[in-house]
Amino acid sequence: AKAYGIISNGGFEINPTFIHMFNNTFKNKTVVITGHTGFKGSWLSLWLVSLGAKVVGISLDVPTSPSNFEASKILDIVESHVIDVRNIEAVRSIVDKCQPDFCFHMAAQALVRKSYDSPLDTITTNAIGTANVLDALMRVDKKVIAIMITSDKAYDNVEWAWGYRETDRLGGKDPYSASKGMAELAIRSYVESFFKKYNPQINIGIARAGNVIGGGDWAKDRIVPDCIKSWSMDKTVIIRSPWSTRPWQHV
Repeated sequence: AKAYGIISNGGFEINPTFIHMFNNTFKNKTVVITGHTGFKGSWLSLWLVSLGAKVVGISLDVPTSPSNFEASKILDIVESHVIDVRNIEAVRSIVDKCQPDFCFHMAAQALVRKSYDSPLDTITTNAIGTANVLDALMRVDKKVIAIMITSDKAYDNVEWAWGYRETDRLGGKDPYSASKGMAELAIRSYVESFFKKYNPQINIGIARAGNVIGGGDWAKDRIVPDCIKSWSMDKTVIIRSPWSTRPWQHV
């Protein structure tokens, strides 16, 4: 716990070696996190605050109840804004005001099953929302490092046995995968058309995230939380895709 920071008596206790690893990269820096109320966004918020960053969060809502955001009392330690990432004027206003040093774009409709129920919301949130963040960053006249989180489902799923590579073809047979492929195209177009030519101070990295497990994940239709919920109530676990094999990353 001390390697990554724990809350103790309302404060943080951090192993100095851990801080030294990052050479004070985030100390006294302003970091915008979109989707800071989500599972991964809330942990990222805690981690960055523990490293001395000022975190400015943008999120539409707290997506689950209970949530890691509320359980960890993150509202007490970050500047939180209730904003739909699809609202370009609101996103621009926050970015213009805080002038971030770093940006982690994590706001998304993150569930495949929900994308079938709400395909348009999924596509606009994941694709247009990403474009809005990029557009807001274009107006910043300083060095910014931005990490855009998409998904491994952005790849064209051809059902082969090995992992996908960054050079593999993007695709999207379902609304969620399509929305992430669209986000990737938006990122590339902004990088090639604007940032490289007109604002090279904005440095963009992409992380194509896969499935995650970890404490504080109360999202619906997650296999590990679903198993724990069922077992805790002495119920049979319902496995939606019993023949699927998936990689996992601990957060």
